[in-house]
Amino acid sequence: MISIVIPTFNEANNIQLLLQNLINLLKNFDYEIIVIDDDSPDGTSEIVNKYMKDYGTIKLITRVGRSGLASAIKEGLLFAQGKYSLVLDGDGQHDLSCILPIIKEIDKGKYDLLIASRFLTSSKLEGLSNKRSLGSKCANNLSRLSLSSNYSQITDFMSGCFCLKNNYKTKSLIKKIEINGFKFLYELLSISKGELVIKEVPLFFKERTSGNSKLDLANVWDFFISILHNFTFRIIPRRAISFGLVGFSGVFVQLFITSLLTKIFIFDFYRALPIAVISAATSNFLINNQITFRSNRLEKKALFIGLLKFLIVASLPIIANIGITTAFYQYISASTFIAQLAGIVIVYAWNYLASSSFVWNNS
Repeated sequence: MISIVIPTFNEANNIQLLLQNLINLLKNFDYEIIVIDDDSPDGTSEIVNKYMKDYGTIKLITRVGRSGLASAIKEGLLFAQGKYSLVLDGDGQHDLSCILPIIKEIDKGKYDLLIASRFLTSSKLEGLSNKRSLGSKCANNLSRLSLSSNYSQITDFMSGCFCLKNNYKTKSLIKKIEINGFKFLYELLSISKGELVIKEVPLFFKERTSGNSKLDLANVWDFFISILHNFTFRIIPRRAISFGLVGFSGVFVQLFITSLLTKIFIFDFYRALPIAVISAATSNFLINNQITFRSNRLEKKALFIGLLKFLIVASLPIIANIGITTAFYQYISASTFIAQLAGIVIVYAWNYLASSSFVWNNS
């Protein structure tokens, strides 16, 4: 049996045609189609439900309170019962002509993983703008550098269309994948450490007929964190890396506010420093809420309450920051820049560990 795993969010205008085409294509196969929908407000789940009544081969997982592409794929693959599991995007951009060659190739037993690549010479690429195509090529080059040399021949590390043998080896790898990874395939390749036997087949990547791409700045940031996570041998948690980089941006906020208040508004350094430190903490909270903890993102009233919690959590290191910075400025160095850096260094670990549990309730 072949399991087709389709993660969806707001694909009501695409999912019906995709399901019908899959049913027609796989009529001579023993198959199941698993749709994992992140509680789409546009009625995607309702459309799939209608198909479920007529086709016992179609299954639906509607996720409430859980979201994200990588986690949806992970959930679908762990749920799958087929000998092979094939992942497809729900937007219809993956032309289904690649499916039968993939099934035929993986059924030979030589490969653990088949990847439908957008960048083989025989592939056809219509649904990617020049800007997106350039971005994907840059991402592929970075991926190649950060992954095992056994995977250096791969041309599309970011592919959303791939097929796995459904066995103990792959299931154990899937369970280890961090759900916040930028791309599921990249995370799988990273965790496997070059142990998977892989082949690519060409993909016709079509233009999207309806809806919008889910790629945004947060996803680009997540990919950057994935690369750094791999370069640190996956020792430092992904969120800790992101939290640290966001904290680094707070350094510039603090320095800018201090400079603005002392040079433009003629505050003395001691009066300007507390305002600058609190401004930097607020900036860190808002950015982390959007990218580092976006799966636990706070909104509306919860955002304001979260900010208060964050400032409470950060109050001890804020006080220490001010105290150490002031002491450093008075007794060690008259440089306000060096003095502030000395205070900032102590904030990171406490803020990350405490705010992860207390502010965003992240286990």
